[in-house]
Amino acid sequence: MNVMKEFYCRVFQFGFKVAIPLLPYRNPEVLESVSKVPGLLEKQNIKSVLLVTDRSIRKFGITEPLEKLLRKSDIKVTVYDGVTPNPTVGEVEEARGMYIAHNCEALIGFGGGSAMDAAKAVGALIARPKCTLEDLGGIMRVWAKTPLTIAIPTTAGTGSETTVAAIVQDSETKHKYAIMDFPLIPDAAVLDPENTRTVPPAVTAGTGADVIVHAVEAYIGGSTTKLTRRESLRAVRLAFKYLERAYKNGNDMKARRAMARASYLAGAAFTVSYVGYAHAVSHSLSGRYNVPHGQTCGILLPYVLEAYGAKIYPQLHALGIAAGVATIDMDETEAAKRFLKALKDLWKKIGIPEKVKELRREDIPALAAQADKEGNPVYPVPVIMDANELKRFYYDVLE
Repeated sequence: MNVMKEFYCRVFQFGFKVAIPLLPYRNPEVLESVSKVPGLLEKQNIKSVLLVTDRSIRKFGITEPLEKLLRKSDIKVTVYDGVTPNPTVGEVEEARGMYIAHNCEALIGFGGGSAMDAAKAVGALIARPKCTLEDLGGIMRVWAKTPLTIAIPTTAGTGSETTVAAIVQDSETKHKYAIMDFPLIPDAAVLDPENTRTVPPAVTAGTGADVIVHAVEAYIGGSTTKLTRRESLRAVRLAFKYLERAYKNGNDMKARRAMARASYLAGAAFTVSYVGYAHAVSHSLSGRYNVPHGQTCGILLPYVLEAYGAKIYPQLHALGIAAGVATIDMDETEAAKRFLKALKDLWKKIGIPEKVKELRREDIPALAAQADKEGNPVYPVPVIMDANELKRFYYDVLE
């Protein structure tokens, strides 16, 4: 790593950390059921909404109860159900066209992180009609009030229901735009575990892994606060206790409810404290090969934590205590090792692989450059790495 680049990154990160108390972070209003949504809209005198979702969720009737409730309340519902697992610029622009054509006044993102991110990106374009998503990619480039946005997650993992971020992919270049600004935080989040009941085990595993990666990377970074550390530890505690249960039995509503809460807590933590290289590398992989983001994050996390080495042992000790595999009086090194082992053991139990079979060796230089561009200088990681150093993680997961 070039010394001057590292210095620049740390100065940039320090500036953001100092500014945390001054920035307009906020938490969405939490609703426990979709039945509360019409009342929230009526309070705002909203008569027309765009519901952003995907075809499978609509096909299985998961959005139907909400649609009926809205129509019963004389609120017009326009549905865009073209969101794909990695939402594209074209999808967001198509949804924006429907929002304008039908005179919508609010947005509802109903689905996994993809649907919620797409809805938030539509809001960004509505707020800044002369801008493209490429223009808005990066930190604090929206700077305008978005329409009222309600996030209804059907998976427990992405945390998009509480974050400043929306991730959208250019379908031609495969590059992912991370749009990060405070207006993108949803106004309300519906944490109803019933919406996650039918999520298949593989999706439960991938999104659940994402919860843990969000919490861990937020906890070990250099921009934590007392609140985000507490949120991260609570998320890890819940995920290590309930993720395997939710994976094995989707009808275990206690586990589903706990994972929905863990997702929200981890999302709130990383919104303030950011993530790290597991995410930067994962975004490059999921963008290029269309593989599930949560799964690739999970695959990468043990390699990234091991690369940071002893520098993060104190944090891993605390995470080990939260996960129930370490004690407060345990040797720091032993506690860190136990946490890493527990993480790998959990991945095996829920079917998270160790490699990314889609990855091609010849793509690694370009992917590493993309991860470098995303991660630096924004992510306050324990050890700063440049593109050349980030290549190690691609080789780690290369089959």
